[in-house]
Amino acid sequence: MGYPVVHWEIGGPDAAALREFYGKAFDWKMIDAGPDYSLVDGVDEGLPGGIMQTRQNMPSYVTVYIRVPDLDAKLSEIQQLGGTVVVPPTQISDTMSFALFSDPGGAVVGLLQGLDSGR
Repeated sequence: MGYPVVHWEIGGPDAAALREFYGKAFDWKMIDAGPDYSLVDGVDEGLPGGIMQTRQNMPSYVTVYIRVPDLDAKLSEIQQLGGTVVVPPTQISDTMSFALFSDPGGAVVGLLQGLDSGR
């Protein structure tokens, strides 16, 4: 069984500037999802994503999120394969949790559990 990429995220120190930039550059439509986060509608057959305000001392980033049925089990497997947990399983809502890991090359990738609609 393969695991799909279901979401992407771009984070930086000025989310308002990022929203304006990406909205104008690519005609993306965004929905406010909190004080520091905007959801980006999927365009045509593209995946939906998010624009995030990073916290102090947090670098700008771009990452993808992969849907898995069990965050703990997948993170354990990832560690056995040489990856490192960056953010442990964290609840986002009543129905969704996420985690972040770095691969052996240092790229940070997200995992989502409990996601049904692609967001």
